[in-house]
Amino acid sequence: VQLQASGGGLVQAGGSLRLSCAASGIIFSVGDAEWFRQAPGKRRESVATITSGGSTNYPDSVKGRFTISRDNAKNTVYLQMSSLKPEDTAVYYCAADMLYGIRYWGKGTQVTVSS
Repeated sequence: VQLQASGGGLVQAGGSLRLSCAASGIIFSVGDAEWFRQAPGKRRESVATITSGGSTNYPDSVKGRFTISRDNAKNTVYLQMSSLKPEDTAVYYCAADMLYGIRYWGKGTQVTVSS
């Protein structure tokens, strides 16, 4: 199983980025997919979830600015981030929650938002 995250980078405050997470060895649509982030010195936090049925959930800190989506044909999950703020700077990770409570993690991708 491999989750390959990409799309991170450096962006100015107010800008946008789209992260991608391509999966191999699992089928994203069978389970739930999530994006997490971890800033230096802080705990890893969930920023977006999409269920197998397509329902989405966001914490208040990113609601209205981040959108998670899934392309079943490409077996890829996306995180569209807009109106980015310096406090969004973190390493972003994708994860897949599959049957039997198994969670697979991808390697992180760095997002840096300059003020």
